[in-house]
Amino acid sequence: MASSDSDENPDILLSTLHSESEEEQEQKQNQNPNLALKELDHTHLLHSINATITIRELRSRGLSFQLWPAASSLVSLLDLNPSLLLSPYLQSKQTPLRILELGSGTGLVGIAAAALLGARVTLTDLPNVVPNLQFNAELNSSVVSLRGGFVSVQQLRWGDEQDAADVTSTEKFDLVVGSDVVYYEELIEPLLKTVEVFAKGEMAFVMAHLRRWKKRDATFFRKARKNFIVEVLHKDPPLPEWRSGVAVYRLTAKK
Repeated sequence: MASSDSDENPDILLSTLHSESEEEQEQKQNQNPNLALKELDHTHLLHSINATITIRELRSRGLSFQLWPAASSLVSLLDLNPSLLLSPYLQSKQTPLRILELGSGTGLVGIAAAALLGARVTLTDLPNVVPNLQFNAELNSSVVSLRGGFVSVQQLRWGDEQDAADVTSTEKFDLVVGSDVVYYEELIEPLLKTVEVFAKGEMAFVMAHLRRWKKRDATFFRKARKNFIVEVLHKDPPLPEWRSGVAVYRLTAKK
């Protein structure tokens, strides 16, 4: 992916966000039965617990089925420097942390958090993404359970009040996380509306983000700062062929 400092180039990357129909996916796999196998496994070593989690990517199905740099960066921080992301209260909490992940995609961040922190994690995304999320959660259930963690999966369409109510009815969360969740401009308002539902009081939204579109990113942070205090927790060095690296932010509701 080439970097861009403007929004003038066509959003070729984003054109694949909307998933293909099940019929189209099946037709592709029938034409090339090795397609799914080629896209099957990505392994990620969790150094602090000497364990490996495995994530299935289905790149042909769109953005939500792929791994992105911000997710890997957030996992690395959870692995090697979790105190940077967790408040002193969360670090000292005696009961398992309850974490909500927005726009989970493949589920890498949430599954890793469950294993690394022994946390109860709820992965969420669009309805068509849920089956692959569930697959990855089950694929790593033994690693997660050995650490005392637990992963569940629910649909959560940003801005949908019923979906948000369904999620809040099942668990009360200590932390909300997300990675690479800012892409379409029309999804900025629904995303922030959803964050407002869950990130209340002292509870924060920790977000890993790679700036790609100057105007779009500026719009997100301008709107976010209306209701949230936005802090930069960490910045990675610039990625190859990019002018910036992944940054991790903490959004907490203004009092």
